[in-house]
Amino acid sequence: MALDMRSFGILRFGTFEVDLRAGELRKQGKRIRLQEQPFQVLTVLLQHPGQVVTREELRNQNWPPDTFVDFDNSLNTAINKLREALGDSADNPRFIETLPRRGYRFLVPVTSPDREASASVGTALARGVKRWKVVAPIAVVLVSAVVGGLFWRSRQARRLTDKDTVVLADFVNSTADPVFDGTLREGLSVQLEQSPFLRLVSEEGIQQTLQMMGQPTNVRLTPQIAREVCQRTNSTAVLHGSIALIGNRYNLILKAVNCVSGDLLASTEAQANDKSGVLDALSKAASGIRTKLGESLSTVQKYNIPLEQATTPSLEALQAFSLGGRVDFPASIPFFQRAIQLDPDFAMAYDQLGGAYGSIGETVLDAENTRKAFELRGRTSALEKLAIEGDYYRGVTGNLLNAQRSYALGEQVYPREPAFRGGLGTIYMALGQHESALKEHQAVLRLLPYDSVAYRFVAYTYLLLGLVEDAAATAREARAKGLDSAMGPTAYLIAFYRNDADEMARQVVAADKTGHEDLLLALDADTAAYFGHPGRARELSRQAANSAKRAGESEVSTTYEIVAALREGLFGNTDKAREQTRAAAPPFRAGDPYYGFALALAYAGNANGVQRLVEDFNKRFPEDTTAQFIYLPTLRAKLALLDSNPQQALDDLELAGPYELGAPALGFYNWPNLYPVYVRGEAYLAAHKGREAASEFQRILDHRGIVLNEPIGVLAHLQLGRACAMQGDTTKARAAYNDFLTLWKEADPDIPILKQAKAEYAMLP
Repeated sequence: MALDMRSFGILRFGTFEVDLRAGELRKQGKRIRLQEQPFQVLTVLLQHPGQVVTREELRNQNWPPDTFVDFDNSLNTAINKLREALGDSADNPRFIETLPRRGYRFLVPVTSPDREASASVGTALARGVKRWKVVAPIAVVLVSAVVGGLFWRSRQARRLTDKDTVVLADFVNSTADPVFDGTLREGLSVQLEQSPFLRLVSEEGIQQTLQMMGQPTNVRLTPQIAREVCQRTNSTAVLHGSIALIGNRYNLILKAVNCVSGDLLASTEAQANDKSGVLDALSKAASGIRTKLGESLSTVQKYNIPLEQATTPSLEALQAFSLGGRVDFPASIPFFQRAIQLDPDFAMAYDQLGGAYGSIGETVLDAENTRKAFELRGRTSALEKLAIEGDYYRGVTGNLLNAQRSYALGEQVYPREPAFRGGLGTIYMALGQHESALKEHQAVLRLLPYDSVAYRFVAYTYLLLGLVEDAAATAREARAKGLDSAMGPTAYLIAFYRNDADEMARQVVAADKTGHEDLLLALDADTAAYFGHPGRARELSRQAANSAKRAGESEVSTTYEIVAALREGLFGNTDKAREQTRAAAPPFRAGDPYYGFALALAYAGNANGVQRLVEDFNKRFPEDTTAQFIYLPTLRAKLALLDSNPQQALDDLELAGPYELGAPALGFYNWPNLYPVYVRGEAYLAAHKGREAASEFQRILDHRGIVLNEPIGVLAHLQLGRACAMQGDTTKARAAYNDFLTLWKEADPDIPILKQAKAEYAMLP
């Protein structure tokens, strides 16, 4: 029979708390409105965590036989309201899983502070069911087992499964040597992450949970605090360690503890004769705990690079690396630089430093450090080696197909490592395979449910697919969890798609608080241009470039200047375009600004300049997938159009076909999207093939989530009007021209392409 849940008073799961006596659901102390029927359904599900509760059981407990209602509809409504209160989803359930034609299952552990200091409800339920049904002989055997220690040993020997997660606590350092503080935990993390079996709770997840607990995010993870984090993240075990100096020898002990019961699951220890041997001792202890927690000996032996080889033999360098891992990427740069100064062969530090530079758009510095990491990848674990190879092929050579192979292999060996799935997601985005990208980014979010960047990728990919309401829902979920710090630019683009000017303005005003001031100003410049205000766009682009310069992001600043020049050329302001391209002259060492600069020259009519850049571009980026299959075909097509050869332009663009719906630029700035499609439309117009041209410009309009606020997004309306007029379809031509002129009804009056559009519209029959 079911346990009387009222005897518990309070139940907890995840960040939620249920007060059974008061009939209230709370999240982080705040009451959530929930009607009686959904609440009663929740109490039944909480009695059986992890078990299937049939619809018939729910009917019997919550809908008496003499109740005349549409039960199926009432239950479905109750489940929907319950999911809404929990922020859950039927398609991607975190709490309540639907089993078609069977019932429902509550997916996460449930605990109660009222019974045996956080005892499991499932355990208590089992005790309540069996307490008075156990026959005397069995009871005697059970008591004897407990007295004899058999029960303790069986609990102690319990092994983890590949579904369990582990929280890593800080080491207790009784040596008085501060070099071990944070360093040993980082080293142990590196060792355990080699395992395809164990799964650690991410640092982002730990920090978010600490905030929910009212603790500072930099608090020491003592065994007590780590155990509470473990419970709140629905994890299984806490792994904590200690180091002590006994005479001249260092003694390291690792213990894994069940975070609900406090039972010891496994322990191991190792010794070092002196300080230089501590990292080697930690490696041995980590190998021992992996085996005792249930990992097979074969994978322990296969994926077990010694710590000194996987990281660094320098404790001081590892400590600096550890400090870099505790802060956001831009702030981590000096720590990774310090780690490299202490050990110039520290491959992981180079890789992380490259990632930190990449996060702020400094692709050249990203490539330099990632290249160095690639050269030193023999000094890393198998996991890190695959990650570095993927990063190198993607960010240095640009060979996305090689990168895809490395990430796919990494995902196969380490299915719960988010770096490989995230890497695949970005590659699929660049190649225009957005459905595949979404699956990978959603998988990352399931692995890192407290990661703001993971939310950003999911929301942005929804936007690329044109699923703006899903994108907005993802952004709202991130905001509700306090994880929207990285969401500003994506929230701005969602607002643009939804024509929400107030929300766009709010994001720009908040830009200086989120660390995305330059990108939001650049996006606002694009929006001003989209609605026909190039004067305002120039000023915003100038502000964006200056903001990036102040932040030390010279390459990003140059990109904003180049995009501004490209806009001028597209709008027919060729003199301004030439002036601005002279101000942002090459050489460039990264592909994106190279492409933008060459496009700006092309739309300014400088064929000779484009030809020189194309030749140099091809030599500099021979393996780069984006350069060879998107950027160079588009530039060659523009050259052909400048030479009045539209057929050659169409031939050149054939290479871009499979990838032209991609989002090729690294980062979240959408400026290069869909140019192959736009230029193909121009080529068809030049060839007097109106039907084919209309098809290309309509494709741009049909992919609003990809083109967003780019100038070619608004110009596609005008070009569609021209293509329809060329076919003799006056009705469609008028509609398209009218769409363009409506968007530019308050535009600056002196824009050359606007004057042309008005004249063409007036001449339509």
